Amino acid sequence: MKNKFIWDDHSDQPCQLSDKVYKKTMKKRHRAALLPLLLYNLCFFPLALIVSFLLKGRRQRRENFFALCVNLDKGDQQSALVDDLGCRALQIRLPLADIDNLTDYVAFRKKFSHCTVLLNILQNRENIEDKQLLIKNIRLIFTAFNDSVNTFQIGNAINRTKWGFFSVDEYLDFYLQVQIIRDNEFPQLKLVGPAVIDYEYHFTVRALFNRQAIKFDRLSALLYVDRRGAPENTQMGIFDTRRKIDFLYALAVLSRKSSDKILLTEANWPLSNTAPWAPTSESECVSEADYANYLLRYYLLALASNKVEAVYWHQLIAPGYGLVDSREGMRKRSAFYVFKTMLVQLQDVEVESFNIVSGVYRLVCRRADKIIEVVWLNGDQKQPFKTLHSVLNKIGEPVLKDVFISQSPIYLLHD
Repeated sequence: MKNKFIWDDHSDQPCQLSDKVYKKTMKKRHRAALLPLLLYNLCFFPLALIVSFLLKGRRQRRENFFALCVNLDKGDQQSALVDDLGCRALQIRLPLADIDNLTDYVAFRKKFSHCTVLLNILQNRENIEDKQLLIKNIRLIFTAFNDSVNTFQIGNAINRTKWGFFSVDEYLDFYLQVQIIRDNEFPQLKLVGPAVIDYEYHFTVRALFNRQAIKFDRLSALLYVDRRGAPENTQMGIFDTRRKIDFLYALAVLSRKSSDKILLTEANWPLSNTAPWAPTSESECVSEADYANYLLRYYLLALASNKVEAVYWHQLIAPGYGLVDSREGMRKRSAFYVFKTMLVQLQDVEVESFNIVSGVYRLVCRRADKIIEVVWLNGDQKQPFKTLHSVLNKIGEPVLKDVFISQSPIYLLHD
């Protein structure tokens, strides 16, 4: 089995399944799951689409909205980098395939004692097929982290066969086994799922509408929009990042199987000229300048929705898509400083208003008695902007004259 599911250390994800016969056989074995997938979507997909235009988000102070992924195999230097950023919410991956090194993950988590941590339990085929092994390993994990982690994502990218699941039904069976252990032995812990990757909400629909006795304490999604370019760009005509969040929120509200609290547990853009570390082909890759702009604007749009509890940027160190390039030393990309400035200016804010007028995106936030406004455009255009407020660029530098709005957001600090 291990020979069929091979991990790619460059892109931090499984390789595509090379055994086509095995893949075809497994898909055939699970083809009965296609019928409920179709039927539930015929009912709930159009309903959620309609409802998504009607529901308003929940205005509240976002304490740990700006979150980040760190990895055990990226080294201890991540602790100092997280401190430099001022980030307070992290995600750590724990592969079930690496359960023998559980104590290393516990020690790694302790290096971030000042941060809240979402522990992402990565599935593998052995634990999917062997329920007793899964029960044993989950019990070990929950026991080991019982005092240091409150929230666990169960499974990752469940709609990609290279990650190990061949149907949503198979994932629901997997999740149920974990939930039973939680309910009986660790009732204080929170479970997150179903962790569908990309805008493939037909899989999310199936995970949220079923007859299993399950409940997601938080709804997670790996909401990538990188293949559309800028986060404001649309898919299928109307679905930009905001509309995709609206739709996801509607599904959560309609479902009895989940709370309406959403975590976007993975997002990034692949970087040009970083193969083989880039997780996609070069055609989807962007420059470091675009990456920095898109990162900030993705967070701003998600924040503006008032429907997302946290966004986890994937990840801190990664040559092909991270804030830090580790190929020659530790080079902080411009996105690192964009992320840091974003935390300084927007951590703990409430959203006052958001609008788009004549192509100008404007987000107004409040923290205590301080008002922070962020303004930007989508595209290569640039236009002069007059304001009486203090202005900072995306990396926190003062803009003292010739203020412009462009695809690079600026912060307006109200006195």
